[in-house]
Amino acid sequence: MPDSSTVAGPTPDLTRKAVAEAVGTFVLVFFAVGSAVFGIDTIGYVGVAIAFGFVLLALAYAIGPVSGCHVNPAVTLGVLLRKGITTTEAVYYWIAQLIGAIVGASLLKLMVSDFGGAKDATGALGTNNWGVTISAGGTFVLEVVLTFLLVLVILLVTNRAAAPGFAGLAIGLVLTVIHLVGIPLDGTSVNPARSIGPALLNGGESLAHVWMFIVAPLIGGAVAAFAAPYFETAVSKTDTDPTGADVPA
Repeated sequence: MPDSSTVAGPTPDLTRKAVAEAVGTFVLVFFAVGSAVFGIDTIGYVGVAIAFGFVLLALAYAIGPVSGCHVNPAVTLGVLLRKGITTTEAVYYWIAQLIGAIVGASLLKLMVSDFGGAKDATGALGTNNWGVTISAGGTFVLEVVLTFLLVLVILLVTNRAAAPGFAGLAIGLVLTVIHLVGIPLDGTSVNPARSIGPALLNGGESLAHVWMFIVAPLIGGAVAAFAAPYFETAVSKTDTDPTGADVPA
């Protein structure tokens, strides 16, 4: 990958990657968070966890060859720290992810408004929070650990030394497991964009507490980036993941 100083502006390729990240994050928020908003009272925690895993699995193969399918600022930070993308690319990814999440949350808000007429089964637009089933301190530890696992798995399975073609499956499965653990506690974030979008549209306590779901996942992603080299096998810096996206070595 080029050094960040060599990327002066949004090239057509970078624009294409940013659009893919925006669309992917929109899909994750609307369909995965939407599975909780529209149906957690019928499909339960397990159904929502599976929805998150399946959506990310599908996105990994759909937009992985375009942008690497981060759809998560914590993942982008991890890849940046592993020198898999440039600082310029990371900034565009973060902006795109936030835009996609906000648009997705806006559509969810529209659907549960008088215009859409749908019931919000979560009562809070699928936002993340603490206080009922877990404390603020517990939430911080939980989000750091869960995000660490997610980003570590992503960094390792997109390494060419992993089984070709199975990266998306592993990523989808680990996100499912993460949500099975986290949903009963804080709703599971592990993704600042996924938390920011619904919190902005829901407001109130959700917005006041969203800082936790920005800070903790970013810390978890950063720790995973520093830990990943201890679990990797030696591979070339020009290796790509099974979907064709550039990955760190």
